[in-house]
Amino acid sequence: MLGVKGSTQITQPSGGGAYCDTAQLMALRWQAQHLTLPKARRVSRPQSGMHRSRFRGRGMEFSEVRVYQPGDDVRSIDWRVTARRQTPHTRLYNEERERPVMILCDQSHSQFFGSRRAFKSVRAAEAAALFAWTALAHNDRVGGIVFGDQGHHETRPARSRKNLLRFLQSISVFNNALGKPGDRFENNAHGQNFKEVLTETLRVVKPGTLIVLISDFIHLDNDNEMLISRLSQHNELLLIETCDELEQQMPPPGRYPVSQGEHTLLWDTRHKYARERYREWIQLRQERLNKMALKY
Repeated sequence: MLGVKGSTQITQPSGGGAYCDTAQLMALRWQAQHLTLPKARRVSRPQSGMHRSRFRGRGMEFSEVRVYQPGDDVRSIDWRVTARRQTPHTRLYNEERERPVMILCDQSHSQFFGSRRAFKSVRAAEAAALFAWTALAHNDRVGGIVFGDQGHHETRPARSRKNLLRFLQSISVFNNALGKPGDRFENNAHGQNFKEVLTETLRVVKPGTLIVLISDFIHLDNDNEMLISRLSQHNELLLIETCDELEQQMPPPGRYPVSQGEHTLLWDTRHKYARERYREWIQLRQERLNKMALKY
């Protein structure tokens, strides 16, 4: 897994298989007691919460009115007080008392795969649960968006266990819908839904939020990268890449049947040229993701 702007050690959960349930995600609460969230790197004024905010200014809690000082934002001038006292006065605001945490959990068809112990979709669900429990333990408001090929579900950030359980329940619902009868696979749906979720996050997230994006980034394109860059401008961004060993390199030379549930093809790994091309494709994709992560 790939972490950006802070290092967080995630212990190996005990679950496995193709699916997870809410009870399994709830049980991760005890493992989360040993975890910490990355701290904001840029700080401004101290506050009474457990974090130091990197933001200040308009739109936050009103604190007081004082005489204007060089460097104050002219947009914060209180013109009524200024007119009454004939001296420029500025309105001051306090930062948020906690850092909201928004977790974006990918439960699309590309995640419904695994060759070791558990599917990527299960590992993504467990990682989301660990971050959610850790954030709540730090007294932060926590929420998230679960998304897949058929849509997404949003849980607004709140500092409550009940709200967190609703988020875990939505993860379980999306996870258990993968690969079931009536579940339709659409090749281009993931990339489009990924873009819609990033756009929705831009609309609802507040400045100073820690955004945890958990995905395999299979359909990362220029449009999605632009949205990620916009998210990073006023928020802390943590990227978690889910991957499987079988995806990193071709299996031993041979012919392997591969299916997504409806169609089957033969994957021929005997040709050296094909193996080299696949290795190059994986390397270029990983380099792009690393470069984007370090940049944002």
